Amino acid sequence: MSDTAELRARVREFLAAHPPASTPREAFLAARFDAGLAWVHFPEGLGGLGLPRARQTVVDAELEAAGAPDNDPRKIGIGLGMAAPTVLAYGTDEQKARWLRPLWLGEEVWCQLFSEPGAGSDLAALGTRAVRDGDAWVVNGQKVWTSNAHNARWAILIARTDPDQPKHRGITYFVCDMTDPGVEVRPLRQITGEAEFNEVFLSDVRIPDAHRLGEVGDGWRVAQTTLMNERVAIGGMRLPREGGMIGPVAETWRERPELRTHDLHQELLKLWVEAEVARLTGERLRQQLVAGQPGPEGSGMKLGFARLNQRISGLELELLGEDGLLYEDWTMRRPDIVDFTGRDAGYRYLRAKGNSIEGGTSEVLLNIVAERVLGLPSEPRTDKDVAWKDLAR
Repeated sequence: MSDTAELRARVREFLAAHPPASTPREAFLAARFDAGLAWVHFPEGLGGLGLPRARQTVVDAELEAAGAPDNDPRKIGIGLGMAAPTVLAYGTDEQKARWLRPLWLGEEVWCQLFSEPGAGSDLAALGTRAVRDGDAWVVNGQKVWTSNAHNARWAILIARTDPDQPKHRGITYFVCDMTDPGVEVRPLRQITGEAEFNEVFLSDVRIPDAHRLGEVGDGWRVAQTTLMNERVAIGGMRLPREGGMIGPVAETWRERPELRTHDLHQELLKLWVEAEVARLTGERLRQQLVAGQPGPEGSGMKLGFARLNQRISGLELELLGEDGLLYEDWTMRRPDIVDFTGRDAGYRYLRAKGNSIEGGTSEVLLNIVAERVLGLPSEPRTDKDVAWKDLAR
């Protein structure tokens, strides 16, 4: 497809054949995927047209202007932002054909089984074991902080397959069916009162070797694709001006002049500018993705996102004064999405505390930025060449 005008014409032809007002949502989304308009940079037959990633904005703008339904990306963000790019990069033709279409349509929700109670910041130290048994792997272990595990059909999973290798080299990457025997999901209630996260126990879970992504023992390299995409998805999400956390604070400032002070005004101006800089930086990062895969810059974006959210939510409570102490609902729930802007200030303040932990802790991201972006010397690591089974635990 030679130019933007040709792509725009193709989208309009699609809309004429599938009017959003009269086409059922599920049928519209399925037709969009089959027409290659789901993610245009994916190959033909897998929801794409093999075009540059930048052309997706042309498709999205036309569909939005026509009032077309979307696939509710906030509910299936792990599948879209993390599983799909990894399956595309490392999956077999059969795996891509099986998983990508229902993933994009939202028919099958995905979650991520990476972190463990003893392997969070040091993810490569994970201890969940996968032992080969014929054409399957038997998996035993525990994962934690798993978003949407209570809704998920599939999970991307890394497990140790060779404890005699150093920790980064004895890991293999799998796709786990969350409905299989031996998979137990338990809620983790957070400071917000909800159980958005879960812990997952794996007891003799059999995963077919056909559900392995990448080579045996090469799981750490595969996982890097997932993690880099995750940080871009979290820190580089597309927002309008005053989108995200800064929006409710700015709205309160305009609507409640009795709360204003000089010092709060100065702090709000500073954070407003930083939020706008972060938004534009995220836009630039997405443009860089057009030329290739996400790199360590996504870690810097995610690091800034966490810090900014926590500072903005703190300012909002200070601005509201005693009203900021109110909390709308402490009911134990298992939500499908994290809704920062649709909840009250107390929720935003408490939930933002998790931003510096999820998707890579801020401490780990600082190391990534230092070493891979700034080129500073690596921290001394005495365990790089030691077999995992010999590490102190």
